[in-house]
Amino acid sequence: MPDNATHATSLDSIHQQLAESYAALSPQLKRAASYVLEHPAEMAFQSIRKTAQAASVTPSTLVRLAKRLGFESYEPFREVFQSAVQAAPVELSGRASQLKQQHRNPEAALFAEVGDAAFDNIGRLFTADNQTRVKEAAERILAARRVAVVGFRDTFACAYHFAYVGRIAMPEVTLIRGQEGGLLTELAPFNEQDVVVAFGFEPYCAETVKALEITRANGVQAIVITDTLRSPLVPGASVTFTVANATPHFFPSILAAITLSEAILAECVAFGPDQLVDNVTRFESRMRQLGAYIEIA
Repeated sequence: MPDNATHATSLDSIHQQLAESYAALSPQLKRAASYVLEHPAEMAFQSIRKTAQAASVTPSTLVRLAKRLGFESYEPFREVFQSAVQAAPVELSGRASQLKQQHRNPEAALFAEVGDAAFDNIGRLFTADNQTRVKEAAERILAARRVAVVGFRDTFACAYHFAYVGRIAMPEVTLIRGQEGGLLTELAPFNEQDVVVAFGFEPYCAETVKALEITRANGVQAIVITDTLRSPLVPGASVTFTVANATPHFFPSILAAITLSEAILAECVAFGPDQLVDNVTRFESRMRQLGAYIEIA
């Protein structure tokens, strides 16, 4: 990212440039970039002095970061954030808060806190920017010859759900398991005609990063679902989603990632060929014939 680069004109392009170049930044610029990536609303309305204080850097560091992105000064850099700030996320968490008002028993507080976090995570998912990304992700999946789905350890459930549900409509969707050292063998057939969908939250799984390195070397387009643009899964991705995963629970929540998967797959079926609906119909019929479902009288 040269100092004389043409400046980014959208928040997405700023985030993408910072994500791509993050590893090469100096420690001070990394600190500033981290704040920029994670606090777009504050960037839009805080003064440079207050932003620098919040990011634990000097105002001159923020100016240097803006110039590295091609801006002549800090103000036009901040204006991009001011133009891009959207309405606040849907306040679904308010509904959980109402439940909390009804349950003042301290024993029920944690239950309500989990509900607050869950509603807030999903509320942050449904923005205009993500709607555009969902459409782009679906278009890439529908145009692909094959789709590999990757997620290990804590995000294996996300990958499994995406692959299982996706394969019902699109038989070319494949879950990558990477068992017994077979990661390279499973990914070797995928190339520039294909797409990989990868899930990963902090702590980031080494196998997921390795899988993306393998597919990127083969020209595979990557759709990444992660928690921050500083994630090691982001560089080289064609489409990146950052989803909220906060929770009082001791492990990151996968609720928003699962919901996003459903949104992407729904988009695929809605705008894909009629064959996808036929595939779902045949799958359901076959499962019933095999006795896979219990019928309720």
